[in-house]
Amino acid sequence: MFEHIVFLKFKPDVSNTEKENAVKRAQDFKGNIPGIIDLSAGINVTEEIEHMQGFTLGIRVTFEDQQACREYIQHPLHQALLQSIGPFVEGIVVMDYPVA
Repeated sequence: MFEHIVFLKFKPDVSNTEKENAVKRAQDFKGNIPGIIDLSAGINVTEEIEHMQGFTLGIRVTFEDQQACREYIQHPLHQALLQSIGPFVEGIVVMDYPVA
């Protein structure tokens, strides 16, 4: 298995509706993009605000393997999400790692 974790920092003027829409679109990946085993996405509600660094949306995708992650990056649903939220995002962190 292979984990893909993304944290997004939205621009300050982005509405909660836009953020929730991004969560829903990410959740639609499961069952519609091959190779995804599990997926979760949500708005950051941590009480550890000193560690947030402005990141407000998290997405975790578990893939069958690293190749499935590579194919997901180019998948039309993923690309459409990137295009739709791109103007609203001012920062992104990505972490990928294999799971034994």
